[in-house]
Amino acid sequence: MRQEALTIGELAARSGVATSALRYYERLGLIQAGRTGGNQRRFERAALRRVSFIRISQQLGVSLEDIRAALAELPDGRTPTKADWARLSAKWRHRLDEKIDLMVRLRDNLSNCIGCGCLSLRSCNLYNPGDELAAQGAGPRRMLPAPVSERGDSVDGE
Repeated sequence: MRQEALTIGELAARSGVATSALRYYERLGLIQAGRTGGNQRRFERAALRRVSFIRISQQLGVSLEDIRAALAELPDGRTPTKADWARLSAKWRHRLDEKIDLMVRLRDNLSNCIGCGCLSLRSCNLYNPGDELAAQGAGPRRMLPAPVSERGDSVDGE
């Protein structure tokens, strides 16, 4: 490895991610480390970008499996370029747009829900008397986006 490689402690300090999480990410194949003669981990500086991507993606509720699939499309033998990241971004755009829409709906409806004190159940988006919305699927149906089959989208959003 080149001189600019980071120790696990340096990567943890720079990324804000615990060393135990970095070891877990490595075990899952999300990041890779080389080893010194003394068997100490050394990470290329590009790992910092990957860890940042993992951290932000997890905060958005993306599973580690989906993150791993996305990172698998980036090159292993070199630092990903702007074009590499742009391809990954394009594939995730639809998913992120859906998450943004859901967060906006939650924000807009949650303040009404908290403010109502459940005195106006007829207008509550979470109220589902007699489970009448069960036929539409699981969960808070008035808040979640319509199932793919009702929207006409393809399954993968493309």
